[in-house]
Amino acid sequence: MNKRMTTRRNFLRASLLSAGGMALPGTIPGLFANPANGTPMRFIFMHRGNGLFPKVMVPPSLSQQDKAREEKKEPFEVDLEAHDLPDWMAPLQAHKDHLTILQGLSGKMCTTGHHSWCSSLGVFKANERPSSIKRATVDFELAKLYPSPMEHIELACFPTDGGNARGSLDGVAMGFSARGAQQPNYAFGSPKGAVEELYQSVSSNKEDQIKYQLERKVMAFASENQARLAAGLSGIEQTKITHYADSIDALRERNRKIEAMGDVLRQHVPQLNPKYLADNLSTLDRQRAHAEVLLSALISGLTNVVAFTVDELGHHYTGIPGIENEKVNMHDVGHNKTIAGVEAEEVRKRCRHHHMTLVDTIVTRLKGIPEGSGTMFDNTMLFYFPDSGETHHSQGWEYPFVVMAGRNAKLDLGRRYLRLPYHGQEGHKTLGNWYTTLLNAYGNPIEHYGDFDLTLRLDQSGPIRRFLA
Repeated sequence: MNKRMTTRRNFLRASLLSAGGMALPGTIPGLFANPANGTPMRFIFMHRGNGLFPKVMVPPSLSQQDKAREEKKEPFEVDLEAHDLPDWMAPLQAHKDHLTILQGLSGKMCTTGHHSWCSSLGVFKANERPSSIKRATVDFELAKLYPSPMEHIELACFPTDGGNARGSLDGVAMGFSARGAQQPNYAFGSPKGAVEELYQSVSSNKEDQIKYQLERKVMAFASENQARLAAGLSGIEQTKITHYADSIDALRERNRKIEAMGDVLRQHVPQLNPKYLADNLSTLDRQRAHAEVLLSALISGLTNVVAFTVDELGHHYTGIPGIENEKVNMHDVGHNKTIAGVEAEEVRKRCRHHHMTLVDTIVTRLKGIPEGSGTMFDNTMLFYFPDSGETHHSQGWEYPFVVMAGRNAKLDLGRRYLRLPYHGQEGHKTLGNWYTTLLNAYGNPIEHYGDFDLTLRLDQSGPIRRFLA
């Protein structure tokens, strides 16, 4: 036997790894029961690196009075029906009735700057070490409220020179979400790899089926063996073995649930365009393919919550319209360098516009899927926001949000441009207040989610009550 298999702990760890258990995102799910209300809500968190300038969020047709308020960052709101969207948001024009542009949230309690790790989703200071993770990120907290076989799926366009993953675009690596304290989630970098892993139980490929059956047998063996191992132990060693055993049993239960969905899964296996299966994907094609995986996972019922890192500061972009063959260093863009004759702000704009085409694809597709008396989009919320705040070298003063909300969303948002009171002003709200609002609206009565901003001398606790329907 391999020397690495000589201890009880290493044996079980190896068993889990060989079964894909510790490598897959969301592999230790909580409850699998159907939500109490029958139809689940779905949540999509699309976040991007290198900041999101508040100025680019502003409708260009504001009145002179509202423009003055905007420049002073004074609170106000307008109905988007009477206003043009910023041109990079043009793909959302057909969905304007479901759009909210939300400005004024701060996140100075988060890690800002070049990389934020789990910070903007967890509302705490974080770094690359799992030990810095203080709690489950908000997407995982929402996933607990609407259980599913996979619990949560994370997709990412990884950075290649710093950040959460280093040098890996196509692997499974530490993501930007967290299952709990000191428990990082793992994300799929490759759309092809995500499809192979998520849908292997219904694959028509003989080799995939053989692999899947072998993995099942490994887990069954590990599950049976742990009972014998634990019987002769006590104290902390027994506790450790029991934790491994619980993980194995959770994985086996997850697989049973997925196998029971076989007929549905076969209908929704993503049929990726061959260009998305190539070894060298452009960034834009990688993002399009991830959107297809995301949609398939939601429509098939594998998960109700997806986190999608559309880019990160350390990701080198390829495929940007007009400069398709350039390998664009987004750090250079953050420092306003011109790329192949295109100014940095225009590079940012072209990337944002492409992100909105992804949002349009997701919303349009979900609007076309019947559910209950409406569509799947009626029971969906999508959030597009920056990892680390308002600009390249951000300090967390502002975290702009694009929110798409179906008609059954339990928040009073509407077709509005909303600027909340700025940092330090009476009534100012933070990311913690925003996520508390989401959690309270959907059934988690938490008093306050996330850390407080120690620079603010304001009451920061609780939800944003005006948004609670």
